[in-house]
Amino acid sequence: MTAHRTFVALAAAFIPGSLFVTSPNRVAAQDASAMLAKPHVQAALDSLRVWEPWTLEQQIQLTEIEAPPFNEQRRAEEYVRRLQALGYRNVRIDAEGNVIAERPGTSGGPTVVLSGHLDTVFPEGTDVTVRREGGRLLAPGIADDGRGIAVVLAVARAFQTLDLQHDATILFIGTVGEEGEGDLRGVRHLFERELRGQIDYFLSVDGTGFGITHAAVGSNRYRVSFEGPGGHSYGAFGMPNPIHAMGRAIAAISELAVPSDPKTTFSVSVVSGGTSVNAIPMEGVLEIDMRSEDPAALAELDGRVRAAFAAAVRDERARWPRSTVPLTLRLDTIGIRPAGRQPESAPIVQTALAASRALGLESDLGASSTDANIPMSLGIPRLTLDGGGRAGGTHALDEWYEETPDAYKGPQWVALVTAMLAGVR
Repeated sequence: MTAHRTFVALAAAFIPGSLFVTSPNRVAAQDASAMLAKPHVQAALDSLRVWEPWTLEQQIQLTEIEAPPFNEQRRAEEYVRRLQALGYRNVRIDAEGNVIAERPGTSGGPTVVLSGHLDTVFPEGTDVTVRREGGRLLAPGIADDGRGIAVVLAVARAFQTLDLQHDATILFIGTVGEEGEGDLRGVRHLFERELRGQIDYFLSVDGTGFGITHAAVGSNRYRVSFEGPGGHSYGAFGMPNPIHAMGRAIAAISELAVPSDPKTTFSVSVVSGGTSVNAIPMEGVLEIDMRSEDPAALAELDGRVRAAFAAAVRDERARWPRSTVPLTLRLDTIGIRPAGRQPESAPIVQTALAASRALGLESDLGASSTDANIPMSLGIPRLTLDGGGRAGGTHALDEWYEETPDAYKGPQWVALVTAMLAGVR
């Protein structure tokens, strides 16, 4: 997960051009209490409570397998082995690196995806050993998304062990590239290639507690280079300086006013350039992240930031009118994540809320940037659910997870929502 959840007032907006018409209506007929009244469903939920220590152990063991950006293979291979150990035979790693296990439906129903992301934000060589401090487990990635992939395994275990029969085909998936410069490459591959046109409902587990991410925070991320020939700081003085131009741009961006509703943000996060204290640099480079819950607000901010870059180049050239030395601007895209939201009245949202109430939980609705951004942009019913427990320090080396007395209700809730979407008999 790449943003803390922002709780928002819900607008009666919906993504236009939905690809599915009948499937979402099928969810509306589901009743959480009726589903809980089915003995085998209740037995599955009871098992998940008993298995919570096992779920936590999966979380610890998987966290201790490095899964740095663009190098998630070792964790993916172990995820395959664990799904196979649960009895799943049709388990594979696709061309992008996603792990996919299939549980066929009984009557040609819809296809439901339940996923967590395998990757972390931490580079190769990071110490991912889990240590205990009081009631907390500390390790990079222990919660994001160690909890999520463990919950997906627990739900897969419950469906298999209790041999639940359901109309839908259920795909249990571990995705790659959710974080940072991965730019949702794993889930993009699922919808653009591997499972194109096949997914009716998409659920991801990412986060702790019992929140529901029903809206997608979009992001535009760029690497921007200000470039010139450089020269001696004394002998060549009087030419445009790429880092000075970069500084002008950063100063202008820092003064931009953005709306608080819809929440819209920006941050120049990384800067680099130069080779020596006594040399005019040949390059100044910045990386910028812009986010919003609203596509129009994000597009407007993007235009204003681009204008600031162009103005910085013009102003730096104008500062040295006698110089014929060039100063150029190059903008490279790091990642684009679509923004959007579905209303509280959407059947899949009501399904998750009904399941939450049936288990005695209180679930807030909010917005974040997760794998579910991609199906949201396609009009496919989707949600990201939290997995129970508590956590803090996300994306920091001292990230922590804490088992709460009701942590087991995370897997129970995810299982119940999956059962309702899949039409467990």
